[in-house]
Amino acid sequence: MEDNKPWALFSEVGENGYLEEMTDKMKQHFNIICHKDFLQNSQLYGPKIQAMFLWFTLPTAEPSLLSLLPSLKVVANGGVGIDHLDVPYINSLGVKVTNTPGVVSDATADIAMALLLGSARKIVQGHQIATDPQTTHIPQDLMGIEVTGSTVGIIGMGDIGYKIARRARGFDMKILYHNRNRRSIEDEQAVEATYCVNIDDLLRKSDFVMLAVNLTPETTNLISHRELSLMKPTATLVNISRGLVVDQDALVGALQSGTIKAAALDVTHPEPLPRDHPLLHLPNVLITPHVGTNTYKTTKKMVQRMVENAVAVVNGQSIPNEIKPK
Repeated sequence: MEDNKPWALFSEVGENGYLEEMTDKMKQHFNIICHKDFLQNSQLYGPKIQAMFLWFTLPTAEPSLLSLLPSLKVVANGGVGIDHLDVPYINSLGVKVTNTPGVVSDATADIAMALLLGSARKIVQGHQIATDPQTTHIPQDLMGIEVTGSTVGIIGMGDIGYKIARRARGFDMKILYHNRNRRSIEDEQAVEATYCVNIDDLLRKSDFVMLAVNLTPETTNLISHRELSLMKPTATLVNISRGLVVDQDALVGALQSGTIKAAALDVTHPEPLPRDHPLLHLPNVLITPHVGTNTYKTTKKMVQRMVENAVAVVNGQSIPNEIKPK
């Protein structure tokens, strides 16, 4: 028999959705229905749905779906980035939008450093050689880049960028950063970071350029031909933000020509890339499939925060993480 809990729509359980145990947090407060089952009987379930949980942008919050949800009160996004959401339009329907800042920062900063280190020390190539059945001796010319004492330029010094800086200090790296707003003197001193008013100065001086910005119209193609040409020929570009922050055609050209040494990417556009995309076949590129937040601890915290936000909206309480149009 149906209880009095409100209803919520989510993507699915399994490979392309949530781990089974993650939905338990939702079930504590909501009756939940996956997108596939909802579409089988949208007329029955549509008027009941008050919350929609988005995981890796799914279900897609497009007008055709939203029009089936007349009682919807909140779109609760898992993660920080909301570039896939038309917040003004959703708000115009009387629906709140929330996200999960803070809880993703540590895991994302970890993957940023993992990509930097993996690329610099050629970890993947080393693994392939070590495990190749044809390997009879270990080559000594697999030379990498010394991370300790090198310079990292962080573009985007929000919570994630700042935590990357804290990790970089553990490697005695010199830290430069560029941000819309300068951090406090206390913040800079804590990680020994130097603010670059001009992004060009950061690009010219950095051995590793780390992208940790939100995707906005201003940051789309933030790194293109001109910016890549300013980087050192020995430099590595690391992107843990969004694929569209980088002009991928320009990046391919820079990697092929030696304009920069390497790239390490947790994000591309699209995801996954077409199997014939040149980025997949360049020896100086390391790519992971947008797994920056993929740890059990962070995933649990994200789902918990999504539920907390949705419960607050449904109950008319103060909303912890509401996104409002600027």
